[in-house]
Amino acid sequence: MSQVNRLKQGGRVDRSRKINFTFNGKTLEGFVGDTLASALIANGIDVVNRSFKYSRPRGIVAAGAEEPNAVVQLGGAEQEQIPNVRATQQALYQGLEAASTNGWPNVDRDLMGVVGKIGGRFMPPGFYYKTFKQPASMWKTYEKYIRKGAGLGRSPTVADPDIYDHFNQHCDVLVIGAGPAGLAAALAAGRSGVRVMLVDEQEEMGGSLLDSREIIDEKGAALWARDVLQTLQALDNVQLLAKTTANGYHDHNFVTLLERRTDHLSITAPVKNGHKQARQRMHRVRAGRVVLATGAHERPLVYSGNDIPGNYLAGAVSTYIHRYGVVPGNKLVVSTSNDDGYRAALDWLESGREVVAIADARPSPDGEWVKQARLKGITLMTGSAVIEAQGTTRVRSVDIARINSESFEVVGSPTRLVCDTVASSGGYSPVIHLASHTGGRPQWRDDILGFVAPQVKGMMVVGGAQGIYSLPDVLSSGFEAGKRAAEETGGAPQTMALPQTRARRDGPALALYQVPHMKTTMRAPKQFVDLQNDVTAASIELATREGFESIEHIKRYTVMGFGTDQGKLGNINGLAIAARVLNRTIPEVGTTMFRPNYTPVAFGAVTGRHCNELFQPERYTALHQWHVENGAMFEDVGQWKRPWYFPQRQNGQLETMHQAVVRECRAVRESVGVLDASTLGKIDIQGPDAREFLERVYTNKWAKLPVGRVRYGLMCRDDGMVFDDGTTSCLGQNHFLMTTSTGNAATVLEWLELWHQTEWPELQVYFNSVTDHWATITVTGPKARDLLAEFCDIDLARDSFKFMDWREGKVADVPARVFRISFTGELAYEINVQANYALHVWQVLFAHGKKYNLTPYGTETMHVLRAEKGFIIGGQDTDGSMTPHDLGMEWCVGNDKPFSWIGKRSHTRSDVLREDRKQLVGLLPKDPSVVLEEGAQVVLDPHHAIPVPMYGHVTSSYYSPTLDSGFALAVLTRGHHRMGETVWLSSTDGKFIEAEIVSSVFVDPKGERQNV
Repeated sequence: MSQVNRLKQGGRVDRSRKINFTFNGKTLEGFVGDTLASALIANGIDVVNRSFKYSRPRGIVAAGAEEPNAVVQLGGAEQEQIPNVRATQQALYQGLEAASTNGWPNVDRDLMGVVGKIGGRFMPPGFYYKTFKQPASMWKTYEKYIRKGAGLGRSPTVADPDIYDHFNQHCDVLVIGAGPAGLAAALAAGRSGVRVMLVDEQEEMGGSLLDSREIIDEKGAALWARDVLQTLQALDNVQLLAKTTANGYHDHNFVTLLERRTDHLSITAPVKNGHKQARQRMHRVRAGRVVLATGAHERPLVYSGNDIPGNYLAGAVSTYIHRYGVVPGNKLVVSTSNDDGYRAALDWLESGREVVAIADARPSPDGEWVKQARLKGITLMTGSAVIEAQGTTRVRSVDIARINSESFEVVGSPTRLVCDTVASSGGYSPVIHLASHTGGRPQWRDDILGFVAPQVKGMMVVGGAQGIYSLPDVLSSGFEAGKRAAEETGGAPQTMALPQTRARRDGPALALYQVPHMKTTMRAPKQFVDLQNDVTAASIELATREGFESIEHIKRYTVMGFGTDQGKLGNINGLAIAARVLNRTIPEVGTTMFRPNYTPVAFGAVTGRHCNELFQPERYTALHQWHVENGAMFEDVGQWKRPWYFPQRQNGQLETMHQAVVRECRAVRESVGVLDASTLGKIDIQGPDAREFLERVYTNKWAKLPVGRVRYGLMCRDDGMVFDDGTTSCLGQNHFLMTTSTGNAATVLEWLELWHQTEWPELQVYFNSVTDHWATITVTGPKARDLLAEFCDIDLARDSFKFMDWREGKVADVPARVFRISFTGELAYEINVQANYALHVWQVLFAHGKKYNLTPYGTETMHVLRAEKGFIIGGQDTDGSMTPHDLGMEWCVGNDKPFSWIGKRSHTRSDVLREDRKQLVGLLPKDPSVVLEEGAQVVLDPHHAIPVPMYGHVTSSYYSPTLDSGFALAVLTRGHHRMGETVWLSSTDGKFIEAEIVSSVFVDPKGERQNV
């Protein structure tokens, strides 16, 4: 098919580089620089889709992100599918295959189209809710056909072949939008020396300047934009990101940006230098200041037949002519309520096509463009509007009549004009979505007939996004905002001359959102408000009649603004219609809330690399390769691969786990063992209020902990239940290192940040995870001091380096922190070295440790050793319902602290104080050879009739070579008062095992071994 609507010259496309593509199976032709939408228009394609509800033919309406109709499916029958891509935002590439998302058997002859002819009367809002409630037994039949008729694109049926990036960035000034205001802001900020990011969702930066008729500095607006971009490109402190949409604005100037890196090249990302490129990249940006220069969306007028293909936004018509060199028709009628509608007529006429008439709803328009239209002989019908368009798959004529917008009525007989294109303009809606994402309410301004952004800390709104439309004022607002943003983030003050441009004289716009018809709204041919969801003016009127008055309720009942376009074109018209029907003002009705994302985001971009094998990343310690080479068996702890046990060959046979653990336990208790404990969570805490913060999050006291000492602490949730435990070392007067359990490291850090940011923001304290920075090597056992002394310059004598002390020194000639902490009950030292030196220290340990029978041990042995001492593991011996008192750890609770710690008040609740709570105890089976099952239920009378009352359960159970017996930790009702009693444990074979209740400390109850 030839490009029947392509101009011979003009536009920003490269006519020397042709591109072949297909749409609905037809091979078509476009040029480099086209979007799919502009190429479809060039080829004379009118119907691009069928509507969601009524299956009416739909054509292209807009030229950007606000497009509601041209939502297509990319990909051939055998290729991966990409659903719901806006043709107006999809760059054309060689071999592109696109198809309509609706229409059966095809978009031109859709059998569901009969619904569109009768649907207005028989399918009003609430139709499905009311019609298909009864009989309930038929719902499965209803559902099948309802779902078949609903939806837009088709989800892919194969795995996504592409990869996606996440990229964290910081900048001083983030400018969103590269139109005139954004370019001016970026230039002012960039010249001050601060770090600037300029992002724009279009393929080419410049915004409205690329199709403008304005002159800046005695040159075309597009040339001025080119020069500014070249200047910015040359600045090292400025980053330019085209094809990048700011989709979400969050607290503290955190903005998510989606960069389309290869979508303009092919359906899947190409391979470059042997590596597949990322299709899209999610930039997560923390900005010092944000300049919102997102411009404004033109609003269409609402009139009967405004959804027939051939109805366009007036601004879109000019964009297609100037940027893409295509004219979307032959005979144009313009219907407008402001001067900007005239630009489409003037551009259309200059392209060599016929302008049939301009219908201006204002009685006496007199702006500059109005005069130009009159001078060029264009028929001007004032005080009038298009009240109805006729046609099926393309506009063929319109009815124009005089109207009274205040009384909302037609005051003259309509005139029918033959045309194939209608361009309408009802004014502009500032694009304030991002400014509303944090919950601020937009404010209505009668002078611009639109909502403007709420005030947001750290954000400056400029240009069209703030309702500023005169080009000199737009440029001035951008320069001032960029200059101020730069100065507030440390930039040098700038004095810059504004570019020279002239303000165009426009007449005032008329508030017109819905055009009246000869018939009432309910009787007139459909007047569409939300083109994507088939919401009509009659739908909104009916919703108000049925009792819906809140605009949020009207939105949900009619589904206005629920589509992928989020009501960018229709919402203002919809709420204005609701206001008129309810006899309220627009500010009284208010507006619906905008939420992320601004435009749809692929799940792949949200996920990034966190899929397949990286969905749950595997984390390795610095010593992982040594463990692999020495035969370690691994278990997953959180995301870490931790050595579980180290089986050795005995008489040609590889040890079982039981045999390996017995050997490892004996080595630790009798000589010395070494554990890779690098996975323990490590949080660096600093600040003048660090001590007070620790007092608040831990149950025990921290105010007087001296430098060089370590203390064990318990954390409770605000319900008083134990959350995590660990040691915290005082590195300096206002500097601490907190350790957490491996699996809880991230959760604890989030917990600290949550309380700091939401409850105690006045405290000056800062947290950083340093888990990966430090490798932790635990040397434990009676010979630990002798071994470490051979290659450590720290005085390890008992009296100079006591239990729960820490010291700095060198281990194996490597700077280290050494902590005298024990999780086994034996003499132990935890060596922290920078992770890159861990393997060296580990190897030196083993070189010196041969004479001591130094034995590596894993997590299973660690569990046995700690359980012998009654040391708990959060999440195993606690289940979210245990208090420190239940665990027998009253000694770790500072009830006399001067202020409340998290959970303290909950410890006074009657439920926490009752005597029949479950408490931690030890269990020794009467038969030493028995190892109780973890989770086994505790009963007091095994002969009790079923159901047998259960009083607790086993939390940890092992065989102890030290005790030569099985032993267990358990939680038991009134356990602390039952010492010496006999209980029975159920087993999976239905038998009961007899055990004695004992102290939870089985080995060295006085702690003599760890204090030697």
